[in-house]
Amino acid sequence: MEELSGGRKSAIYRCGDVVYRPLQPWSPTIHQLLKHLEHSNLHQCPRFIGVKENQEILSFIAGDTYNYPLVGAITSAEALTSAAKLLRKIHDATASLLSQMDLSKQQWMLEPKEPFEVVCHGDFTPYNVALSKNLVVGVFDFDTAHPAPRVWDLAYSVYCWSPFKTHSLDKLGSIKEQVARAKLFCDSYGATAPEREQLTDIMVARLHALIAFMRKEAENGNEFFIADIEQGHLQSYLKDIEYISINKQKIQLAVCNK
Repeated sequence: MEELSGGRKSAIYRCGDVVYRPLQPWSPTIHQLLKHLEHSNLHQCPRFIGVKENQEILSFIAGDTYNYPLVGAITSAEALTSAAKLLRKIHDATASLLSQMDLSKQQWMLEPKEPFEVVCHGDFTPYNVALSKNLVVGVFDFDTAHPAPRVWDLAYSVYCWSPFKTHSLDKLGSIKEQVARAKLFCDSYGATAPEREQLTDIMVARLHALIAFMRKEAENGNEFFIADIEQGHLQSYLKDIEYISINKQKIQLAVCNK
């Protein structure tokens, strides 16, 4: 077996065309989501195959993968455009799933946020997609999926793909280039005027929610998040919030076509 990167607590392994991942308390909910996406002909997402002991078995999403610092095909306009279109497809497909779910009985890794419009991926970022040349052809790691407004997912994705990051290893380009990428992502997704108008505020709110989640998990003894905080990731998010707030007008003028 080949060990894959990206696991939060335990190792993830690939054997041929299948992936073995550790089961989590929210896994049954995610399996229901993946089955729905499969039935919706969204073949860019992992297919749920089954459970074996303490592991879930999913189909492997083939393609080139990337992480920060972003270099190469992942930085192309084609990658960004195709990513935004795939996110829109996932959102559109999951809108009907919410009416079939009893949300009070479902468990999620991240807390659901009203109004429930779609099931958000929760971490639709450059390191969770697969590319063929310059095109995004797949997305994986649905553990963070949860019901929320479309813009909740859209804002975090724009933050990560632009990216509005300040750490030397994460940032890419000037603020002018970043806002242009943000606009392209919104245009490709088909964001509405109200979604664009609140995008920057939602980015900040989404990062504050992430920080609160990290702190809660660390206080509960989660070693992964304890290490994340010790390595300065939480502090980086706080700096990013400040960066987004300082550049709010530039971002909003661009994404709102003003």
